[in-house]
Amino acid sequence: MTAGSMGSQTDPEGKVELWQLARKRGLSRRRFLQLLSAGGTAAVLASCTGLPLPTATRPSTLESTTEAPLFTKDPAPFNDLGGGNLEARLENMQGLITPSRFFFVRNNSVSLKVDAADWRLSVEGDAVANPLELSYDDILSLPSRTFISCLECAGNHRAMFDLVTGQPAKGTQWKTGAVSNGIWTGAAMREVLERAGITDKAVSVLLVGLDTGSPEEGFRRVMPVKKAMDPDTLLAYALNGETLPRDHGFPVRALAPGWVGAASIKWLGRIVVSSKQLWTRNNTTSYTLIGDAYPPEGEALGRPLTTQTVKSALALPWEAELEAGEHCIFGFAHSPNGPIAEVEWSADSGETWNSSTLEESQIQPEFEHLAEAPGSKAFRYSWTRFRFTWDAPPGEYTIMTRATDAAGNTQPDEIPFNEKGYLFNQPVPHPVRVAGS
Repeated sequence: MTAGSMGSQTDPEGKVELWQLARKRGLSRRRFLQLLSAGGTAAVLASCTGLPLPTATRPSTLESTTEAPLFTKDPAPFNDLGGGNLEARLENMQGLITPSRFFFVRNNSVSLKVDAADWRLSVEGDAVANPLELSYDDILSLPSRTFISCLECAGNHRAMFDLVTGQPAKGTQWKTGAVSNGIWTGAAMREVLERAGITDKAVSVLLVGLDTGSPEEGFRRVMPVKKAMDPDTLLAYALNGETLPRDHGFPVRALAPGWVGAASIKWLGRIVVSSKQLWTRNNTTSYTLIGDAYPPEGEALGRPLTTQTVKSALALPWEAELEAGEHCIFGFAHSPNGPIAEVEWSADSGETWNSSTLEESQIQPEFEHLAEAPGSKAFRYSWTRFRFTWDAPPGEYTIMTRATDAAGNTQPDEIPFNEKGYLFNQPVPHPVRVAGS
């Protein structure tokens, strides 16, 4: 255990705290000691939270980027867009929670293979009084939080700039599937920052991943102290009640609910707390709205991205083919500003709009117990599933949906172009062909 880190299974005080947690979760002292002896803190925490143990042995801390796969999950259920980017097919989503096997993947290099036993998270910078280096067990021993949250790439719907406006944007041409909805478990980032003695001088928090291959070694993202200290900004180590998958940042990733996915750094390795505003590639030239409508801010070429926007999309293949007759059509809507209040739909390219039905926030039975975990914030950051019935006559149609959140934010009729194609949230014109009876 390095200087400045917290208690572990070899620290008497750490054992006391761990036993107190285990007792609250109903573990007997005999079982506690068995687990502690067999697998250490990780084994006890896994038993307390219902999380499976991470793989005990891994061959190396990081696989070389020349040998590591772009991703490890089966690409068959996705649209493989190349470069390690797997677009989810919303038609595969049969409930509120996206099963991990259907969860979209956005990689900037490869899915790293990290040995949890060797992994460390450093917390440093000129705005912390007590720099720390924390182990995986250290993170697991912190108070945990569990809640449902969407995770969405900033470039979701990017292809629509070309399809709708005829003006293509740079980057991976996502349609509607660079988004998924999961149950996340982790420790609040503020717990670590407070233990590191974050000072009143702190302005910026820089998160740095372990991945390589980008212009900056380690994918990195800056967020203001307020967001980093939000109790819902997590150091996440579990997704849908299972140890965080390799493709999604094992052993620990950041999760910044409501913000663009780029802020939720995978394979997190460093947190740098600075007394100055920090600038990197990913808040100056990338993950920045660059265009005539976006005046430059600071050292950025435009407006750096932070929060997502209100969106909706149909859970249908692209392009969809249906038989003539009555169909129950599903979709998903979400907003960073609170719950969805209304979703309208149009089968005539937006000439007329009809109301849909918002489903109650019920999750699949296999996930119900997770939403009730200690610290759960339930559906605050979740997407909403909607449905409507359409008696479809033969022909070719463009179905559109338009969401409005509880704060009154509605998808706009049009948005200004930006060269990287971020945050497109006009109603998406979904092509549907209805065959004759």
